[in-house]
Amino acid sequence: MSAGWPVELTEGDVVLRPIRARDQRAWQEVSRRNRDWLRRWEATVPPPPAGRGGVARPSYRQMVRYLRGEASAGRMLPFVVLFRGRLVGQLTVGGITWGSMCSANVGYWIDEEVAGHGIMPTAVALAVDHCFRTLGLHRIEVCIRPENRPSRRVVEKLGFREEGMRPRYLHIDGDWRDHLVYALTAEEVPEGMLARWRSVRSAPPRTN
Repeated sequence: MSAGWPVELTEGDVVLRPIRARDQRAWQEVSRRNRDWLRRWEATVPPPPAGRGGVARPSYRQMVRYLRGEASAGRMLPFVVLFRGRLVGQLTVGGITWGSMCSANVGYWIDEEVAGHGIMPTAVALAVDHCFRTLGLHRIEVCIRPENRPSRRVVEKLGFREEGMRPRYLHIDGDWRDHLVYALTAEEVPEGMLARWRSVRSAPPRTN
């Protein structure tokens, strides 16, 4: 496998570790319970051209085999997110590109029961530091639907820059959806993303 995989990343009660076949029961339980919460944001497969058969949704084990194969090839880092030992979400560093670009994109989802408690910003900070400091990547992108305020708050808390709109960028919930692009380069967080997030969390609340 690549130098950056497999790896486990930890900050307090939050752990990122590689997704495994034996996570199936926990992963499916969280996904099933959050189906309505996640449906508006999950990527879907567009309808096939006339006369061609559709593509079946992969099973959990097929998904894991694909993700781990991409990780072995150095193109992806597929993590589950654990909070106090319980699986509560997923974070994937995908589209890893080397050469003159040295970039990747990050996607994530979390159990609605624990959303808003700083778990996903912590997970993203762990992943970004690993990408910049261990892998040597230069740029990280996160693309989010404009309507997805909880997901946008994650990257805004961490100081990602909003770069603009990508019209009809991904097929989600039955149609092609616009996405906002957030990005960050290594030079913008010389102190490290996790150190920045710790500073944000420890800052006293603003008063009017």
